[in-house]
Amino acid sequence: MNGIRGSYLITNGNGLRMSYPMLRNRWDEARTEAAKKAEADCDLGLAERIRQFQFRDIRPKAASEIDDLGRASRLLRHSKEQITKTVYRRVGEIVEPTK
Repeated sequence: MNGIRGSYLITNGNGLRMSYPMLRNRWDEARTEAAKKAEADCDLGLAERIRQFQFRDIRPKAASEIDDLGRASRLLRHSKEQITKTVYRRVGEIVEPTK
């Protein structure tokens, strides 16, 4: 098992388990840097959306980006696809242009 240093899914560079506060700090730092980059690129709307994106938005985003509801449900470890569909999926209806 080349390169594996431990049995944890998320680890730091030394192979030690990442705690919730460690993940939280890295998330906040990455979000701040992304917002700064968007501002530097003069995209203030994107910078604001980045600042509003929260750590807890990751699960719904993952569920929404997978086209197959069954696969999304398995990824989130739900026993019923309906839970994934009603609680986590944020896929809007595709509509035709009016003009």
